[in-house]
Amino acid sequence: MRSLSSFERRERERGETRRKILDAARRMFVQQGYEGTTMRAIAAKIGYTPTAIYHHFKDKDALVTELSALDFRALTQALQRVSSIADPVVRFDKMGEEYVEFGLTHPMQYQFMFMTRRPQNGALDVTRGDPGAQCYDFLRQTCSDVIATGRLRPQFSDADELAQIAWGSLHGLVALQVTRSNDPAFEWRDVRQTAARMRDALIRGMLREPEG
Repeated sequence: MRSLSSFERRERERGETRRKILDAARRMFVQQGYEGTTMRAIAAKIGYTPTAIYHHFKDKDALVTELSALDFRALTQALQRVSSIADPVVRFDKMGEEYVEFGLTHPMQYQFMFMTRRPQNGALDVTRGDPGAQCYDFLRQTCSDVIATGRLRPQFSDADELAQIAWGSLHGLVALQVTRSNDPAFEWRDVRQTAARMRDALIRGMLREPEG
């Protein structure tokens, strides 16, 4: 087995350091919010000096921007696993399944992406080319394809509205699970089964009545 060169070792160590910083920062943003998290606090959390953090990220916005790109890119890749499904309605349903699975298996990323307040201006604006916008565009395009089949009730003709109905419905279920699943006050049912029934009810409610 070939031994690593000094350059390769430095690059590996650099990559490991960045991952450690990102993981700690994500957790702190979720738990303490954007305003309550500082670069100095992130450094202290992982036993680094503030100077070491600034060597990798010029400021807090740069750190949040990279976290957003990483997490939204991972979600987009999960959703695109079903992109080859020809029937748009089936693809729409399976995208919902992938979305729920991503949230349940990556709860910290999910809370950072969808449940952490961000600055209104600056590096975190959602623009075309942003991974978050790309993720939404993929959902919206699938909704447009569903509408184009002509199988939906006439009131479901707006791709953005349809995307937001589906997203909002599943988000509520995932958000409850990642934040309250250990709350003994509720008798939680199997979340994946609940999500499957929710998707089925949503799709059945949008489809036209069969002509008879």
